[in-house]
Amino acid sequence: MTFHIGAKPGEIAETVLLPGDPYRARWAAQTFLKDAVLVNEVRGMLGYTGTWNGHPVTIHGTGMGMPSMSIYANELIRDYGAQTLIRIGSAGALQHHVKVRDVVLAQACWTAGSPSRTIFRELNFAPTADFGLLKAAWEAAERIRAERGIGIHAGAIYSSDTFYDERQDHNDEMQRHGVLAVEMEAAELYTVAARYGRRALAVMTVSDHMLTHEALSAADRETSFGDMVEIALTAAFA
Repeated sequence: MTFHIGAKPGEIAETVLLPGDPYRARWAAQTFLKDAVLVNEVRGMLGYTGTWNGHPVTIHGTGMGMPSMSIYANELIRDYGAQTLIRIGSAGALQHHVKVRDVVLAQACWTAGSPSRTIFRELNFAPTADFGLLKAAWEAAERIRAERGIGIHAGAIYSSDTFYDERQDHNDEMQRHGVLAVEMEAAELYTVAARYGRRALAVMTVSDHMLTHEALSAADRETSFGDMVEIALTAAFA
């Protein structure tokens, strides 16, 4: 047990999927895992462990923002031995060609600051995905696109700890430099994973659009993101 995770030793798998929303963790575990068991509910942050195609998998919520992600990523790696950590979350599109319900694979992350920023002092660390996971996720996404016609994108995203951002100039510069989408956790996940030598990736569904102002409902965000979960699981065991 840790400060934030009540699971017993051996109850967390080496492969962990990380949605921000604990209810999405419950939905994904019930939908995709066999014999899923609740292993954590400290502070309402639900975590489940089961199997997918015979492989042990934990799906555990992280909450919103990089500080919360930092807590769970550190404890899952340091105290429970997680080796592969894949964020499955929502994102807001920053480019016109990225549409609502498209899937975005985060190759690299911009951020204005994260809980790890003080470690680097004058350096600007560039958080990036594990290439093997990214490649496997792209291949899995292409197969799903051929079957279902989903839109897929791989490239840079922006991780922000400010949900109600009033700096339009920031968004303008990110759009100008080809950043695909904005979310709130991936940069810190990639940084913590790099620190411990673990594999990390963020696979996200576009839930809203910063330019057109389209948006999915809360219910859709919680339960309709099956494509990204399937991509994440396939990539983890490719």
